[in-house]
Amino acid sequence: MSDPTARNRLDEAESPYLRQHADNPVNWQPWDEQALEAAKERDVPIFLSIGYAACHWCHVMEEESFQDEAVAEQLNENFVPIKVDREERPDLDSVYMSICQQVTGGGGWPLSAWLTPDGKPFYVGTYFPPEEKRGQPGFSELLDRLSHSWSDPEQREEMENRARQWTDAIESDLEDVGEPGDPADDLVQTAATVAHRGADRDHGGWGSGGPKFPQTGRIHALLRAHADGGEEDYLTVVEQTLNAMADRGLYDHVGGGFHRYSTDMQWAVPHFEKMLYDNAEIPRAFLAGYQATGNERYASVVRETFDFVQRELQHDDGGFFSTLDAVSRPPGSDENADTEEGAFYVWTPEQVHDAVSDDKAADIFCEYFGVTGSGNFEGATVLGVRKPIEVLAEEYELSEAELTEKLRVALNEAFEARESRPRPARDEKVLAGWNGLMISALAEGAIVLDDGYADVAADAMGFVREHLWDESENRLSRRFKDGDVAIDGYLEDYAFLGRGAFDLYQATGDVEYLDFALDLADAVVAAFWDSEAGTLYFTPTGGESLVARPQELGDQSTPSSTGVAVSLLLELSHFSDGDRFADVAERVVRSHADRVSANPLQHASLTLATDTYEQGSLELTLVCDPTDPPADWTETLADRYVPRRLLAWRPDDGLDSWLDTLDLPDAPPIWAGRDAADGEPTVYACRNFACSPPRHDLGEALDWGQD
Repeated sequence: MSDPTARNRLDEAESPYLRQHADNPVNWQPWDEQALEAAKERDVPIFLSIGYAACHWCHVMEEESFQDEAVAEQLNENFVPIKVDREERPDLDSVYMSICQQVTGGGGWPLSAWLTPDGKPFYVGTYFPPEEKRGQPGFSELLDRLSHSWSDPEQREEMENRARQWTDAIESDLEDVGEPGDPADDLVQTAATVAHRGADRDHGGWGSGGPKFPQTGRIHALLRAHADGGEEDYLTVVEQTLNAMADRGLYDHVGGGFHRYSTDMQWAVPHFEKMLYDNAEIPRAFLAGYQATGNERYASVVRETFDFVQRELQHDDGGFFSTLDAVSRPPGSDENADTEEGAFYVWTPEQVHDAVSDDKAADIFCEYFGVTGSGNFEGATVLGVRKPIEVLAEEYELSEAELTEKLRVALNEAFEARESRPRPARDEKVLAGWNGLMISALAEGAIVLDDGYADVAADAMGFVREHLWDESENRLSRRFKDGDVAIDGYLEDYAFLGRGAFDLYQATGDVEYLDFALDLADAVVAAFWDSEAGTLYFTPTGGESLVARPQELGDQSTPSSTGVAVSLLLELSHFSDGDRFADVAERVVRSHADRVSANPLQHASLTLATDTYEQGSLELTLVCDPTDPPADWTETLADRYVPRRLLAWRPDDGLDSWLDTLDLPDAPPIWAGRDAADGEPTVYACRNFACSPPRHDLGEALDWGQD
């Protein structure tokens, strides 16, 4: 049998990230049985490189090292080089990122790990430069050192001992389940207090320097705590953070949507990749902020972001693609030009004046967004609001309305001009979980802003169900790419998509989405719940055996899948027969109570789920024709920020057909006995087994529930 490592095998992959490396002289392998067996047969270490298509430093390391023939020879001769797309295999990323963070104190991508042939890590880092720099070894020198050590029996024994110790550390970090306990009292208030204390009051967000990441879980905790009677200044911190993210460089002022994170504490210069999950989760925070404050700017940001997602990240058949790259060819360059980070998004004064037909409007654009000759990023400018409208209006002797109109026209012309620039590459994987996040955001947008967003969400849900859901097996696949479906779904896929389905039911009152959410919840319990350990694992029972079976308890670039799953199970327990969902949710909350109570912000989603478990949802049973609810109900739902809101639509006629759809013998308590009063649309508000009288005014029901 020929050695699979004798050639680069990534030309067989569907992942755009893996295909980017298919022409490297490195004999890259996918993570599969052939590659792992080859490492054992050759008795050489595995070099594991994990990244994703839009990762800037992944591109840099490829150009500097992986395209170098001499480096490729070192890797091919002395290692089995394996390339992994972290977006396809978050389980592998979780395992090896755990030890990177424990050993180095940080993490990131590309993640570089050297493993024994049985997958145990003995050396780890992220980006390595080609030559020694700032205390980091040069990559080629490091490869020499590690291969020589592996060949020396005494040093190899030390490496294998370290690998065993590090594997134990990974297991301790990822598999640990504490003794069951009770969550701390007022956990969300504690989380809000810590978030409030640590906020950057000068620049918004959290952290005393760069980089700064969107921390949407903290925003939700602050809003929830404020609504529950917490400090008024909690809301101020939320506004400062949302304003900074909306006004500065994290946001794409010309085309809408958010970049990945800011490289500096002022939110001025981002890393320019655009991720689907950010453009789902950040709008959800802005929608909540809009309801809590009434600030129309927040609503505009959401609309513009949803426009961007539909325009640039949506498959023709409804699903959503994963990412846009950070790099592209500079404007006006030929097809052979090198790509540059941010080239699609940054501006010079000359480019603005070329794009905008009115010179005064172009000048206003430059002053408003701070476009200068020197710029703030490699000779050009990342747009960010630099001068208030009222100040500019006075300087230009215009009314605020006149100046705003000139700025609007200039932005439209800048957008049209930018469309002719070479575009960043798009990773066209459709991931089940990330689509679930986007569906949730659109569903909430349908409730708060425009019910038309529910149609967009429904198209995406239809795509995922058609291509990634196996109804006969109750099984979800993770990835669709150009007709190819692969990878068993992880907890995040089931939990995020389940939340999306339930949120779409809340937005539309369509029982089919509730039914699908219940199917996904059943699958979560069947595939990821370990009753002996009392936890939900990230990988399914019977899945590939890695050096550890990870849990995902903390929020990272996406919400904690455990936290989202617990929230989903708590919500759906109101609609299921028996207590199976509530029992699992309670066991998970109690298993991790000590960990979450000790650091609620690191576990923001699980903190919010625990708070819902402790406080109970505000159940709103809405009895009417769900396709034609009273106009004042929809207006009230749009206008009011209601923490722990659970919308339980119920038909005023035809409940039996809904029960048939859900395969329920009897109406669940949230619907049972709650009929339309006086033949009119009726609301029942309930919390913790106490209910208001039936009401026809939704606002009055909310007043009762929020007293």
